Amino acid sequence: MRFLSRLFGTGQVLPPDPVAPLIVVGDIHGRADLLEELIGLLAKHADTQATLVFVGDYIDRGETSADVLGLLQALQDSIWPGTVICLQGNHEAMMLDFLDRPEEAGAFWLPNGGAHTLASYGIHPPDMSPGPLLDARDALCDALRPRTQSWLRSLPLSHQSGNVFIAHAGADPHAPLDRQDATHLLWGHPEFATTPRRDGAWVAHGHTIQDQASAENGRIGVDTGAYATHRLTAALVSRGTCHFIATGGSQPG
Repeated sequence: MRFLSRLFGTGQVLPPDPVAPLIVVGDIHGRADLLEELIGLLAKHADTQATLVFVGDYIDRGETSADVLGLLQALQDSIWPGTVICLQGNHEAMMLDFLDRPEEAGAFWLPNGGAHTLASYGIHPPDMSPGPLLDARDALCDALRPRTQSWLRSLPLSHQSGNVFIAHAGADPHAPLDRQDATHLLWGHPEFATTPRRDGAWVAHGHTIQDQASAENGRIGVDTGAYATHRLTAALVSRGTCHFIATGGSQPG
C-alpha cells in the first residue's frame, strides 16, 4: 500500500473544502485486480461513508475491462456503504462512439485499447473493413446487454462538492465550472495544467499520468498509470486535507 498525506494549513488561502468527505479514484484501465485491491484498502483505511467518485477510463489497455465494469456496477448497487459516482472518461466515450458508428470510430478506438476491451468480452478484434467492424459492434452490444450499455450512456461528466470539482481530464481554467465544454472534461484543456483558476476551486482529475498523485495549485491528480505501473490511486479529500492511498509498494513521503 502507498500512503501519502498532504495537509493545507492556514497559509493556504482556499484549501479543499468539500461538503462531505470524498474519495476520488484514478483511471483503472481494465485492471479489475487493482480495483479489488484498492477497495479492500479503502475499506480498512478510509471513511466508507465518504462519497466514492471514479474519474472514468475504466476500460481499455488492461485485460479485464468487462470485470471492471461489472464491479463498478456492483459497488453502486450494494457493495460500497456510501454513495458511488462513476464519471465518464474519454475511453468510455470512444467505446460509445464505436457502438454508434463502428465504421468511423473503430479505427481510432481499437488501437487505443479497444481491442483489449473486446477481448475481455471474448470478442476477437476485427480488421478495419466494414463487415467485421459491424459484426464486432453487434457482438459487443450483445455482451454488454441493455443494462450496462444504458449505464455507460448515463455516466455524468463531472461532480462537484463544495469547492472540489471532479472531471476525467480536468477543466477549462477560463470558464465557470457550470459552463464547461464536454470535450475539455473528457479530453483536457491545453491550459489546464499551467493556468490557475481564479474562483478558488480545486479540480480533481485523471487522464494525465503522473509518477505520483499530487495536490497542489488547485489541482488534484490521481492517474498513476495503473495498467502499466500496477498503482491505482485514490485521493481522500476532506476539509483542508488530501490523503492518497494506492496499490503497490512503499511511497516516499
